[in-house]
Amino acid sequence: MLRILVVDDDPALLRVLSLGLGARGHTVHTASSGRDALTQVAMTALDLVVLDLGLPDTDGLEVCRQVRAMSDVPIIVLSADATEDRKIAALDGGADDYVVKPFGMGELEARIRLAARHRSESRADTAISSLVVGPLEIDLERHRAIMHRRPLELTPREFGVLAYLARHPGKVLTHQMILQEVWGPGYVKDVHYLRVYVHRLRRLLDDEHGTFLRTEAGIGYTLVDAPSA
Repeated sequence: MLRILVVDDDPALLRVLSLGLGARGHTVHTASSGRDALTQVAMTALDLVVLDLGLPDTDGLEVCRQVRAMSDVPIIVLSADATEDRKIAALDGGADDYVVKPFGMGELEARIRLAARHRSESRADTAISSLVVGPLEIDLERHRAIMHRRPLELTPREFGVLAYLARHPGKVLTHQMILQEVWGPGYVKDVHYLRVYVHRLRRLLDDEHGTFLRTEAGIGYTLVDAPSA
């Protein structure tokens, strides 16, 4: 089972999550402030962080960014804010998933299992430290990408989409496959998120016409395994 840090300033919710996750066999640590959360991430061996964005001392998005800067531990954000901008900001800041309050324990547990599985798969992939697809080079360990020998400035989600496509060059990956892999199961219908990120990636790749990162109409995307130009 997992060692989980739950961060929330609501004592009642902390108690509910501690009891609910503990009953499922997890070891639960709690924090009621951003400062306490960062201390525990630095001092405790954790498998996952459940992070509320509404904290009394620090913006939860800043806590998310700082946690990601010091650790690859999966982060599931909790928030009563269901707006698209807030979700994108959290995901770009390093969160692995975004759960809108109110939520059920069954849903949260499913998302925890998925985040933990992705981390396990990611670590299993560390034997493959780099990928080359045509003019694109990706360093999976350092989360860096180079196109035509030019470094790309990518957000964590942009890198996630590009790396996932690069792991399967020449293959059609559906919208749902990419969304589930990079965002999680709660986002498989949010194709508009993916379109925004693909548009950004094409600008960064200097591929405005989609000849390298190709659209498969109504299906998904393919990273073309072509020789360098």
